[in-house]
Amino acid sequence: MSASGLLAQLLNGLASASSLFLVSVGLSLIFGVTRTINFAHGSFYMLGAYIAFSCVELLSAHIGFWPALLMAPLVCAALGALTEILLLRRIYQAPELFQLLATFALVLVIKDAALWLWGPEELFGPRAAGLEGAVEILGRQFPTYDLLLMAVGPLVLLALHLLLTQTRFGTLVRAATQDREMVGALGVNQAWLFTAVFALGTLLAGLGGALQLPRELASLEMDMTTIGAAFVVVVVGGMGSIPGAFIAALLIAQIKAVCIWLGVQEVAGVEVSFSKLTLVVEFLVMAAVLVWRPWGLLGKPQAPARHSGTPEQPLAPAGRSGQAAWVVVVLGLLALPLVLGTESYATVLLTDMLIAALFAASLHFILGPGGMHSFGHAAYFGLGAYGAALAVRALDLPMEAALLFGPLAAAAGALLYGWFCVRLSGVYLTMLTLAFAQITWAIVFQWDDFTGGSNGLTGVWPSAWADQGANFYWLALALCAAGMYLLRRMLFSPLGYALRAARDSAVRADAIGLDVRRIQWVSFVVAAAFAGVAGALFVFSKGSVAPDSLSVTKSVDALVMVLLGGIQTLAGPVVGSAAFTWLHDTVARNTDYWRALMGAIMLVLVLLFPQGIAGFAQPMQAWLASRKKAQVVA
Repeated sequence: MSASGLLAQLLNGLASASSLFLVSVGLSLIFGVTRTINFAHGSFYMLGAYIAFSCVELLSAHIGFWPALLMAPLVCAALGALTEILLLRRIYQAPELFQLLATFALVLVIKDAALWLWGPEELFGPRAAGLEGAVEILGRQFPTYDLLLMAVGPLVLLALHLLLTQTRFGTLVRAATQDREMVGALGVNQAWLFTAVFALGTLLAGLGGALQLPRELASLEMDMTTIGAAFVVVVVGGMGSIPGAFIAALLIAQIKAVCIWLGVQEVAGVEVSFSKLTLVVEFLVMAAVLVWRPWGLLGKPQAPARHSGTPEQPLAPAGRSGQAAWVVVVLGLLALPLVLGTESYATVLLTDMLIAALFAASLHFILGPGGMHSFGHAAYFGLGAYGAALAVRALDLPMEAALLFGPLAAAAGALLYGWFCVRLSGVYLTMLTLAFAQITWAIVFQWDDFTGGSNGLTGVWPSAWADQGANFYWLALALCAAGMYLLRRMLFSPLGYALRAARDSAVRADAIGLDVRRIQWVSFVVAAAFAGVAGALFVFSKGSVAPDSLSVTKSVDALVMVLLGGIQTLAGPVVGSAAFTWLHDTVARNTDYWRALMGAIMLVLVLLFPQGIAGFAQPMQAWLASRKKAQVVA
């Protein structure tokens, strides 16, 4: 370690902070005005890099390097405006989670579009014209191009400040951030205001991606890695706060730079690799900030929208016909291997569906009736899987005992994380659950001696009796059916009624003597325990577990299942998980561009069935019943 080395890393951190600010401030602008959590924002950043590559390659010889490079953000702005007009404008009245589902589907479509246009290989961008060299600072060479990036962030911040404070457009944007319904009531054309803000946000994301091209490779993974960091910056700075986004980007980038400079150090006789902390340092910062200041560094509590979409309907217990239908379904699943054969692929696929259904039902328990939006539920699925795997590998326990360790490990994690999470709500709760999930993922990913690191744990197979024929399928069916039945019963127990009361009005629930935080905390742990059961079954069904089981993608999968099925219905998780698992398996086996097809199907479902598949079926069933009753009376 040296002073010159520290200075070099801090300068690198300033350059990285500018790039991070560009993509984050666009996301902050879009959320501040439209209240849309735009999961596809990282995709426009990725497109900025790819489009800049093509523009420079085709046009730089004719119009010069910099004009060609700067065409990319303009193209991104046009694509962003088109996306807002054709898609998002149709779902602004839908709940935030459905908007998140639509933008996630858009991520899948854009990723495969980029794969089709530019191929799977990483692309090397050309050096920036006129800035190819380096300058010497304290005896170290520092890229000249990074000096430009260091200046871009403050310049964009100044330009946005002038735009928002000195122009009529900026006045409307600030007014919409405070109260968008009132802006509409005063006669402002909200539709075009939202389109303009979305185009500006995607222009900034495209600019960030284009400016990164001379510095790093353009790859298909840029979207997911960037959107996670951008969400962190926006939340740490305060949702909708542009100066907050700048401060948060600067803070996170400099902490990462210091971690790289520290390298491996001995702390209290233990070697600590600070450089590995760069995988998770932003989520540690976010967790700390949200626990200390729930609205971010410069943020304010969000005013509730006057029109928040369809209100949550009371849950109705299944009648006799509904109970009979569930019994028929379970009996049919029991008999299926006898009809198709115990070695049929259908039993493997159905096992995956059952595990996914229990995982989705556990998330639905806190998401729908509880109103707690979790974006890190995979942490408990993964803890359950690793708990069972370690019980077999480290403790040499049989499958029957290891299946108990899964839910215990998941419940222990939720007991700790939930204590902090239930103190927040809305987007901030969502982001804190994401932070804890990413911290758990980083620990599992890097603890090679205990968890196997990036390779995971292998050789975790069921007991001999369960490995014969369809016995494991029947075991999974029994445990998953029992788990979903217990979750359903709990929703109609005093805990379930208290949980829904806390969701509908925490103030009123507290006034009648309910301990809202304790109720939510208990529910959080219960949901995690059932997710742990699903994780434990998963590891025995596959024979191994890897850190991917705790990733953001796994959490998104569970969220997609719940939303596809319907968040306001008890059957939603089952229907959604079956549809998602079947679609994923069928589409992935029949096309190389399965993400785009999956995304397109999800977009169609969101637009046609905004209440989910099961949510749409319920009013249809009620309408048919009323028609039949009317015919009988006539």
